[in-house]
Amino acid sequence: MSTTPSSSPSPSSPGSALSPFKHRAFAVVWGATVISNIGMWMQNAANGWLMTSLDPDPRIVAMVQVASALPMFLFGLPAGALADIFDRRRLLLTMETVGTLLTAAFALLVTLNQVNPALLLAFTFLAGAAAALIAPTWQAIVPQLVGHKDLAPAVALNSAGINISRAIGPALAGLIIAYWGMAASFWINAISNLGVIAALFWWQVTAGPRRDLPPERFGSAIRVGLRHARYNPHLRATLMRAAG
Repeated sequence: MSTTPSSSPSPSSPGSALSPFKHRAFAVVWGATVISNIGMWMQNAANGWLMTSLDPDPRIVAMVQVASALPMFLFGLPAGALADIFDRRRLLLTMETVGTLLTAAFALLVTLNQVNPALLLAFTFLAGAAAALIAPTWQAIVPQLVGHKDLAPAVALNSAGINISRAIGPALAGLIIAYWGMAASFWINAISNLGVIAALFWWQVTAGPRRDLPPERFGSAIRVGLRHARYNPHLRATLMRAAG
């Protein structure tokens, strides 16, 4: 039985699940980010694998996950304030470049067999700190990439992209480490970040309305964020569910 075209929304219609992809900037940045995130999850898997070869003590191996997750707890709130204060595109370019150089330097050390457990934990923490500092900014630029009608599906697509990369990255890391060695995952992550940097350079940000207000201060930005989380019932409920 056939249906008329008006019986269901087309993928490119406003507000549909795939409508954000009609915005070229979103499509390019989303694709580059998914590829970069696959590299990141490959690196995370390689971190634990590498630690088991350096020191198989379960407590030391568990510290890799601690070093990876702790930066988000420490820097998530300050990073949100930075996203409100500084130019978001420049902030992303700076942090992505720093993270790429850090990963490439560590990949070289792994290639030369110059890594010990302490160095691996330090690198894992620094890489996690770079990711934590840019995560709120990535969320904040979504409204600049799509229109208001496509904001909700764009946020959903970002979540889907994270889940896609999380599923592919570790599995791909196992294959690559088996065939090309431990350092390959770190090199691939560094190279995958170049796509994000190129996408950010390519993205031409549309100038917003001129603001006559003075620039936000770091401390006041954090206080405003905490106040908003406290008095916004929907955000408060989301944070409580996430904490649980």
